[in-house]
Amino acid sequence: MKVVMGSDVKGFELKEFIKQRLVYLGYDVEDITPKKMNDFYDVTTDLTEFIQKHDDSQGVMFDEYGVGPFMIANKCKGIICANVFDEHSAKMTRAHNNTNMITIGAGIVGNRLAERIVETFLASDYEGGRHQIRVDMLNKMC
Repeated sequence: MKVVMGSDVKGFELKEFIKQRLVYLGYDVEDITPKKMNDFYDVTTDLTEFIQKHDDSQGVMFDEYGVGPFMIANKCKGIICANVFDEHSAKMTRAHNNTNMITIGAGIVGNRLAERIVETFLASDYEGGRHQIRVDMLNKMC
């Protein structure tokens, strides 16, 4: 699995912290914003395009609050994104919604919690079964 990451200026430091941790853990990380970018819209659309082209990838987007990129990502075909603030939500959105992208607000979530959120999201598996009906409905929306 490839982990694709991006951030705007407000999420850059947290993204860099998480990227170092994931590389240390052995994840294959693609950072689409190695330099600070101002516009979360452009970064989010670039990130979703990467995920659309690479089925085996999972995305993580960082900005100040996570809400803007969350809304943008969910407008893109094939993307199911959640704005998460805790480990349980990260696990459950992956397990029940087959989420392929999360957003995290650096102005809300600190380094250690973000670390646990991302690691939980990436370690979680989609359960399928009864949840597939909802996932199919989400995928029909775009």
